[in-house]
Amino acid sequence: MTKPITNMSTLMKIFKNTFIVLPAPTNISTLWNFGSLLSLCLVIQIISGLFLATTYSADLETSFTLVTQIMETTDKGWLIRSVHANGASLFFACLYIHVGRGLYYSSFMMTNVWNAGTTMLLLIMATAFMGYVLPSNQMSFWGASVITNLFSEVPYLGPTIVQFIWGGASVDTPTIMRFFTFHFLLPFITMALVIIHITFLHKTGSNNPLGLSSTTSKIKFNSFLSFKDLFGVTLTTLGFLYINFYSPLLLSDHENFNPADPSVTPNHIQPEWYFLFAYAILRSIPNKLGGVIALLLSVLILYTLPFTHMCKMKSTYFYPTNKMLFWMFIVSVILLTWIGARPVEEPYILTGQMLTIVYFSYFLIAPLLSKMWDNMIS
Repeated sequence: MTKPITNMSTLMKIFKNTFIVLPAPTNISTLWNFGSLLSLCLVIQIISGLFLATTYSADLETSFTLVTQIMETTDKGWLIRSVHANGASLFFACLYIHVGRGLYYSSFMMTNVWNAGTTMLLLIMATAFMGYVLPSNQMSFWGASVITNLFSEVPYLGPTIVQFIWGGASVDTPTIMRFFTFHFLLPFITMALVIIHITFLHKTGSNNPLGLSSTTSKIKFNSFLSFKDLFGVTLTTLGFLYINFYSPLLLSDHENFNPADPSVTPNHIQPEWYFLFAYAILRSIPNKLGGVIALLLSVLILYTLPFTHMCKMKSTYFYPTNKMLFWMFIVSVILLTWIGARPVEEPYILTGQMLTIVYFSYFLIAPLLSKMWDNMIS
């Protein structure tokens, strides 16, 4: 039976064994810094979100005016709001790079770590979407109407689920109240998952570019890697502060400055940039149910990677065709993000459909190519 922690020296010993003398591979690159950056982003979002929650009122009619007053009349309110809004963009930028690194170097072979991380990705995306709706501006209102209406495609229960989410016949104050409640709670659930994620990671040790599992070529996490993480955090913080002080509205849509109006539909409804690739996949499928399934699969397919990996080598580094396929996948994600911000017309429709095929083909073809290379080598 495990003995309870009774004194501070025991706590310090656990901290030392977990973070200071933790064995880490000597050949990990700067791409491994994004794990610590994501922890920084989560802390920034929780702290700035708590400040905003103290002055926010979940009401469709008044929340837009209240948010405007926070930015214009509250001391440093504009800065807190900018930090929280731009912090979401920083969060997703680091998150997507972190996932991309995991794909390239086959970090998904650590199944428990990968599944915990994928679950966090889903929770963060849900949290960001609900937070985007809270200011009740024109784009967020119609974005909430479109996305929540997708649940109507669930067989038998669809209309009931949509009405339950809305709390009425359309997006209204009950919807904002429910979104605010879950937007407040989910970050703390995500923090619990972060602990689980790190616990699994420390049990197996970090992956490395060569995919080697040797225990001889490792160093203590402190001080080389801890200072490396600190350097990355410092550079990122400086860049983040520069955007918030000099271009706080750089990533904002002009429709975000208009209050929600249920009687006027924007010419082009689009989510924030970090959801555009999934939105483009949704639009590329002519059938509504098919689009919803493709939207869900665009993220849920990450769960399948530990089970479809059939090659002997852990890292994509050893397979030239897989490296080329990976960069085709990255280009398709970038172009899908661009397509998602374009009008629903040709040639964007056809281009989005072709890019969607490329996106999903990566997850089907990459394991087969790896197996083919294994057979050639053996």
